[in-house]
Amino acid sequence: MASEDVKTSESAVSTFVNLAEEAKIATEGVKPPRHALKSICKSLVAGGIAGGVSRTAVAPLERMKILLQVQNPHSKKYNGTVQGLKNIWQTEGFRGLFKGNGTNCARIVPNSAVKFFSYEQASKGILWLYQQQTGNENAELTPLLRLGAGACAGIIAMSATYPMDMVRGRLTVQTEKSPRQYRGIFHALATVYREEGARALYKGWLPSVIGVVPYVGLNFSVYESLKDWLVKENPFGLVQDSELSVTTKLACGAVAGTVGQTVAYPLDVIRRRMQMVGWRDASSVVVGDGRSKAPVEYSGMIDAFRKTVRHEGVGALYKGLIPNSVKVVPSIAIAFVTYEVVKDILGVEMRISD
Repeated sequence: MASEDVKTSESAVSTFVNLAEEAKIATEGVKPPRHALKSICKSLVAGGIAGGVSRTAVAPLERMKILLQVQNPHSKKYNGTVQGLKNIWQTEGFRGLFKGNGTNCARIVPNSAVKFFSYEQASKGILWLYQQQTGNENAELTPLLRLGAGACAGIIAMSATYPMDMVRGRLTVQTEKSPRQYRGIFHALATVYREEGARALYKGWLPSVIGVVPYVGLNFSVYESLKDWLVKENPFGLVQDSELSVTTKLACGAVAGTVGQTVAYPLDVIRRRMQMVGWRDASSVVVGDGRSKAPVEYSGMIDAFRKTVRHEGVGALYKGLIPNSVKVVPSIAIAFVTYEVVKDILGVEMRISD
């Protein structure tokens, strides 16, 4: 009897020790909540800084793109990127080139922070599901899976900050001669809400979401896939110590931005035009000097596409593409590289390409 008790005790102790060892092993890779929260905050800060720096660098081209997108085709004030920028410089001065950039940064900083962070989390979740489905714990994200993660991140970020984007579009197109002036982002938000209702803050949301799927998705997918290929193949000796130089990363970001914006650009044009609907002075603002009072009305995304193509041709869907291309290429490149550099400075271990 005594021997049985001893055996039972030994068995219990052995079981307890085994459980303790398993628990220790399981918790070795788990970070404490405070450390995890700090890492999340650093990631969000890095994403916000990346968005603010990249967008401010190309603010004049961003404004020119929007003005070209929405101007009246029968009374054009801006005939091209260079002429348009000269016109803004002559009539509004240096500050005119950056009109709407404060609002833009107020939108893009949280948008970029949410986008990069959402992409990292979506990538982790999608990779885990992919590994479970294939039964291969060493499986890596494919370009298509990265596209899906980027699309999820884009939708989340766009939806979270869309009202800011909507009023930013209106602030950007108004000029000194516009009969109605929004005094700033909060005045614009309050005015639109009061005069047009809460739903007006989400005008153009559908084409925005549809456009952000290929745009953000392709940005992340092309950027990461291109970096992976360069590291593995090492063409032209671009890889040093398993790392790409900043210049090479900028080039990868430029290619990603070019592909993404070219595919999604028509939806961006329709989004901007839908955002002007309901604004009483939109037609005169779009023309720039109040000569035309033609109503700006679309019943929805399909109607906006149909009317734009019918009255202005298919080329109208690519109005402002040149300044947008010049803007997007460096902007996306700067955003990706700034994000990774800032995360290195802040000491965040996880990168988007890890």
